[in-house]
Amino acid sequence: MSTPYARPEYLVDTQWVADHLNDPAVRIVESDEDLLLYDQGHIPGAVMIDWIQDLNDRVRRDYLSRESFEALLGARGIANDTTVIFYGDKNNWWACYALWVFQLFGHARVKIMNGGRKKWIDEARPLSKETPAYPRAVYHAQERADYKIRAFRDQVLTHVQARGPLVDVRSPKEYTGELLHMEAYPQEGALRGGHIPGARSIPWAKAVNEDGTFKSVEALRQLYEAENGLRPDQNIIAYCRIGERSSHTWFVLTYLLGYPNVRNYDGSWTEWGNLVGAPIEK
Repeated sequence: MSTPYARPEYLVDTQWVADHLNDPAVRIVESDEDLLLYDQGHIPGAVMIDWIQDLNDRVRRDYLSRESFEALLGARGIANDTTVIFYGDKNNWWACYALWVFQLFGHARVKIMNGGRKKWIDEARPLSKETPAYPRAVYHAQERADYKIRAFRDQVLTHVQARGPLVDVRSPKEYTGELLHMEAYPQEGALRGGHIPGARSIPWAKAVNEDGTFKSVEALRQLYEAENGLRPDQNIIAYCRIGERSSHTWFVLTYLLGYPNVRNYDGSWTEWGNLVGAPIEK
């Protein structure tokens, strides 16, 4: 019998979502890499959150302000006591990214739909092309907690100098510096390739099964602990290219395995690979 996840309350299955489609205390959020998917069909009642337009500042490379976050959630009909269920394409990597940003502002009632968009469709569950309209909610956000689950470049440099554990969740060819992005994507965003010194290469997708669901606790412990030497008592920083794939690994380590001190370096390789004098290994 498989061991339960450390924080199973952060994960629901597709049947749970199907049973709560009309629950006024629940808001389903789709967040995809492919922004055209939502209009092609989404879970009935789901709202869309665009990771570019909605979650990021329009001028600076940073996340939206507290006031903008409050306006975003209010417009989607999300109140402080609303349970938000995230799902999306790419095995939920952008769903995990959106959940991570919600956590920055202290919204604790968040869950991932295990298997994401792919599993919902594979099970022939209903899709809708109707964009729902919910009454505007009043939302009061906390100040963004950047230093709890988010790492910045100077902190990463200090972490490297202290030989702290780093997880590079990109593809193996990005890790070696052969590519600056995944295969079949434009090779842009950084002037140098390689990885942060001392980082372990643990591609994010190794944490999921073929159907898009997360692997068992036993399989995850084998991957992160037995094969790569990570431990729950460590202070761990994960990174990728812009922070979306590493938010997926952050979710796995934090909620599925119960690691208490994991941060996501969202600046990731787009920042590190452009820093003058930053240490790089190949």
